[in-house]
Amino acid sequence: MPAGYFFRNPFFLPWLYPGLTWRLPAEEKILYLTFDDGPVPGPTEFALDELARAGAKATFFCIGDNVRKHPAVYERVLREGHAVGNHTFNHLSGWKTPTEDYINNVRLCDEVLQGHEIGARSKVALFRPPYGRITRRQIAALSSYRIIMWDVLTNDYAQSLSPSACLRGSLAASRPGSIVVFHDSLKAEKNLRYVLPRYLDHFAGQGYTFRSLP
Repeated sequence: MPAGYFFRNPFFLPWLYPGLTWRLPAEEKILYLTFDDGPVPGPTEFALDELARAGAKATFFCIGDNVRKHPAVYERVLREGHAVGNHTFNHLSGWKTPTEDYINNVRLCDEVLQGHEIGARSKVALFRPPYGRITRRQIAALSSYRIIMWDVLTNDYAQSLSPSACLRGSLAASRPGSIVVFHDSLKAEKNLRYVLPRYLDHFAGQGYTFRSLP
């Protein structure tokens, strides 16, 4: 089985949910790095430092309660020109949450994000469901958002996965146009600190650029 097999989404998921964004068309060498579950002092700041070193832009899917607790880290994400998205206020699983409660939690996250926006920015338009778990009814209720899934999951949060295996699988699975998920969380920090700089250097050396989601 190829090294990146368990790091890339099964081919049928985009077919089952074609209205969600899984990957972007790319004739050029472009990767779209995303970071879930921050902002958190330490991991988020490390990610920002590495992105700045590589001249890379990314998209941060933020938990509203973390923005409430760590506004200065969130505002740094904005100041450094990265995109942000809504990841619910309490990191809720859509499969376990009634639709009305889920939508209210998304709106609460929006309120917190907008309360810390810098300059004249429009409403947060990007949303990623925690765990990738969302019902069709919730998708319909969030039609004003662009719902972002992923092509490559680095599995950096997996405690049983060694940093070298995490890097190897992530490199093998990535391709032009991939939306790649990292986690700027304490749980993922060990793998993130090993994988991210090496991932950036590997693909920069191959002529790739790293962009935030349009």
